[in-house]
Amino acid sequence: MRVVIGLCLLAPFVAMLWVSSYANVDPTFIGIPFFYWYQMLWVLISTALTMTAYKLWQRDQRARKGGASA
Repeated sequence: MRVVIGLCLLAPFVAMLWVSSYANVDPTFIGIPFFYWYQMLWVLISTALTMTAYKLWQRDQRARKGGASA
């Protein structure tokens, strides 16, 4: 579970630090160069991944707390 949480939190950093993968103008999306809309897309993806990691963390903590008291 914690590996999945770590991957959810690490993915946006890797995607944004690997600049050569998105340092292009084409393809454009509604007139916006790829460089910009790719980064804005990652804002949404990062939000979803962070929320997922948080929910998984809560579930993991509840499972650990429940398992320790039983």
